[in-house]
Amino acid sequence: MRPTWMFGDVKMFCRVAGWGIALLLLVSPAASGVESNSSFDSATLSVAADHDGTQDQIEIRPQDQATTQPDEQTEGPTAQDAQTPVQVSSLGPADPPIDAPAVAEPFGLATLPVVAGQILTKWSGVEADIQSDNQVLDHCRANTEDCPEAARNFLAIIAEGRAQSGRARIGVINRAINFAIRPMSDLAQWGVPDRWSSPLETFKTGRGDCEDYAIAKYVALMQAGVAAADLRLVIVHDLSVGENHAVVAVRFGGEWFVLDNRWLTLVADVEVARTVPLFVLDGNGVKEFATVATSGFRRAATPGEDTASAPGALRERP
Repeated sequence: MRPTWMFGDVKMFCRVAGWGIALLLLVSPAASGVESNSSFDSATLSVAADHDGTQDQIEIRPQDQATTQPDEQTEGPTAQDAQTPVQVSSLGPADPPIDAPAVAEPFGLATLPVVAGQILTKWSGVEADIQSDNQVLDHCRANTEDCPEAARNFLAIIAEGRAQSGRARIGVINRAINFAIRPMSDLAQWGVPDRWSSPLETFKTGRGDCEDYAIAKYVALMQAGVAAADLRLVIVHDLSVGENHAVVAVRFGGEWFVLDNRWLTLVADVEVARTVPLFVLDGNGVKEFATVATSGFRRAATPGEDTASAPGALRERP
């Protein structure tokens, strides 16, 4: 911000300007040096893009709204009215801290806590199921002979990830889970439009839709040693197909990367095209991205709809 006062003394002006530059350097994010792959070629997208002709059904109801002020750590507008309904489809030490400024949330947007609604209810239920799964995994580590097959398969992926470090750990788990689950809609598998399953339930059936992939990756990464503070499950709206979609965001080197069941690469959040982030979920509950909540963006958007209200950084790249 430019100063609003006029300085008679040139030396004083330079001194104050120097202080301002120093302050900006202190608060500006440092370059992480982590490369991202944002080229979505056909081979990459073919991993799990075939959903057997079905669509994900992530249900968002009017009650799923933020009702409090933005977090103190970030700045953003307050929430307005309820949203339009839409049908769409740790164990062990964490990695050592990296000397890079942390970005508060994926996509660099402020968030508002959600205190009620279907999304919060579903996530609370999944968190309880995850705790039960963790007890099974602990039992399996102590007694490998008396261990369900689903737990053994899930533990094998976790062990494969723990054998790696840094970005390699994230990539190994992302690829392994993408290949371990066959894409199938909740309607086809369970007879309901939207059902969130714990990792062991998903590995027991070997089938799932986008949120089942995301939940399994979220738990596997945490079990493999990624800090809970560096993990998020994110609900986004994919403008390319007009559907809501679930992904995992992992912070590495001070930068957030998105893990999607539709590709194998780790993609920086700022490089994800035609995507509007809606909700972020973690061990602290559910939050809504404040910028989207107050932008007038309609979650029932269809392909080709005007997306001028979407965050600028997330519009389709030229």
